[in-house]
Amino acid sequence: MGLAHPLFAQNGKPPEILTLDDAVTLAIQNNRTLKIAALEVDKSKEDVAAFRTKRLPNVSANLLAGGLLTEANFRFKAGQFGTYPGVGPIPGTDVNIKSGNSPLVFTVAQVAQPLSQLYKIGLGVRLKQLATDLDSQKLKEQRQVIVSQTKQVYYNLVQAQAALHASQENLRYYHELDRVTDGYVLERTALKGDSLEVKARVAQEEYTVLKLTDTVASAKEQLNLLLGRDVRTDFEVQSVPAPASFEQDLHSAQAIALANRPELRQAQLTTQQAEYDRRLAKADYIPDVNLLFHYMSPFGTDFLPRNVASVGLQIQWEPLDWGRRKHEIEQKNLALQQSKQALTETETKILLDVNDHFRKLSEARAMLAVATVNRDAAGERLRVISDRYAEKASLLRDVLESQASFAQAGSSYQQALISFWSAKADFEKALGEER
Repeated sequence: MGLAHPLFAQNGKPPEILTLDDAVTLAIQNNRTLKIAALEVDKSKEDVAAFRTKRLPNVSANLLAGGLLTEANFRFKAGQFGTYPGVGPIPGTDVNIKSGNSPLVFTVAQVAQPLSQLYKIGLGVRLKQLATDLDSQKLKEQRQVIVSQTKQVYYNLVQAQAALHASQENLRYYHELDRVTDGYVLERTALKGDSLEVKARVAQEEYTVLKLTDTVASAKEQLNLLLGRDVRTDFEVQSVPAPASFEQDLHSAQAIALANRPELRQAQLTTQQAEYDRRLAKADYIPDVNLLFHYMSPFGTDFLPRNVASVGLQIQWEPLDWGRRKHEIEQKNLALQQSKQALTETETKILLDVNDHFRKLSEARAMLAVATVNRDAAGERLRVISDRYAEKASLLRDVLESQASFAQAGSSYQQALISFWSAKADFEKALGEER
């Protein structure tokens, strides 16, 4: 049923008609929770890029400037460096060199290229990439949650809006019934109590309209929040259609869910992380080998060489760890076993979830069929009794009871219809669909 008068926004223009597809699209584009999750993925990608730089040479430079608190004296005795034919002793006499208190500056530069560490760095990069993939799957899971929430709120709004329209129609019906009954009271063919009973129904329906109006307003605010826009944005939703035939079978649904559900992919990535973590722990036995270039230059002194440069290999190794690495590897092995068990458990829970929502969707479809028949039957009974009352061939009590039955049947139909679409949204979420 439609409204007797179209609703208008505060600016005098009709509010926008928001379809379910448009709502889902806006939620995916603008939902703030999704944007936060997407930024987390971007952060993980930057972390991977930063870690890759560990493969490149490490360049460092240090500058040390200061003065000696006490003089450094260097004394060389005559002939300390030997006596040579034709030259004599070197030095020829005792030599005493004092450093003085002038400032000294040391410049030290070093370039270290990792060699053996490249294997461990490669494992670390892969671990970081798996963390990025894990964040991407979490984003996918969050997107499915937001889409499901958007559909649920949209369906709730459709139900509330339909209930509001039905209540407004009931109110118009009761107003007309009140007018007719007042006429019968004047003709003394109806009692004053009949008129008061109708007026009570009018007052009750006016309260219902007010309550449903508030419910619609709250649902619109919730939907605007999910869509990431101003909660004051006014709009109208489209009524949901009756469902078409259901083509999905349980076996196909299970296969789709196992292929799409991000929880399963997260469990698989966690297992891969545990494997690489174990390999990284075993790689700790490999010594760290760097190709090293070292340069030093002192300033402020005349008795030290100005440029000292060297190239070689730097090896760091811990030969004795008292069994630490062995226990760490065993810990990683246990973590790997845990992740494999969790993977199997996740797969089982996904299958149970799909089975449960598949059955609930079938039940909702059957309930909708029952509600449709009841609504049509109640509508026909109300039509017949209303015509008879207009001809003074039936009692007011029968009309009121029939109207109440019709309103209840209509409400039950709307609830069954929305329950079906809500169950379908839950089923689609169980399948891992993102739209």
